[in-house]
Order: sequence, then C-alpha cells, then structure tokens
Amino acid sequence: QVQLVESGGGLVQAGDSLRLSCAASRRTFTTYTMGWFRQAPGKERVFVAAIRWSGGTTWIADSVKGRFTISRDNAMNTVYLEISSLKPEDTAIYYCGAARGPPVDVQSQYLYWGQGTQVTVSS
Repeated sequence: QVQLVESGGGLVQAGDSLRLSCAASRRTFTTYTMGWFRQAPGKERVFVAAIRWSGGTTWIADSVKGRFTISRDNAMNTVYLEISSLKPEDTAIYYCGAARGPPVDVQSQYLYWGQGTQVTVSS
C-alpha cells in the first residue's frame, strides 16, 4: 500500500504564490507518474499537472499553464506544485495521485490518492 500526504495549502490572497507538497511513503515511487488534480466547490475533480517520476517529463493543464509548475525531489520522495499569481478561481481542494503512466489527465489511471489539501484564495 502506498500512502500520499499533501501539505502546504491554506488561506492566501490573490496574487500570492504557494507551494504544495506531496510526500510518498515508498521509494518505489520511481515507477509512478505523479499528478495533481483539484476540485472546486460544487465541481468535478480536474487535472492540473503531472510529472514522470523517473524522467522528469511534465504535463500542465492548458488552463493553468504559465502559473503552475510541477517538480519532484526523488531523494525526498516528494512532488511539488508551485502556484504563482493565485486567483480566487484557484480555490479548491488539491489532490495528489500516483499513476502507472499516461494518459495523466484521466483519474482512472491513478492507483493511489492523498487526502487533499485546501487552498483558498481571497480577492
């Protein structure tokens, strides 16, 4: 069983930056593609970004391209999501997941999920 723990969310103001973290419990994460999804109030969970753990290949949703950056630290078994120029519409619960591989924007590809971290952006 693999456990994922997100952290770094909180209440921020529009225009601020934030870095979310997702710590994985097992070293075998080198075999997984890691992704971030978000779910806004009353809406479905949608893809935000993903990174191939071993190769560093990244995918970013068009809606957040230019503001969101995904990275990883293999030594720390952690994946990061950096968000800049936060907007009120970025308010959501952000979830980290582990997938076997592409397509990275499909939730059913993900085998494990974290509990989520709340990001609230005030205007």
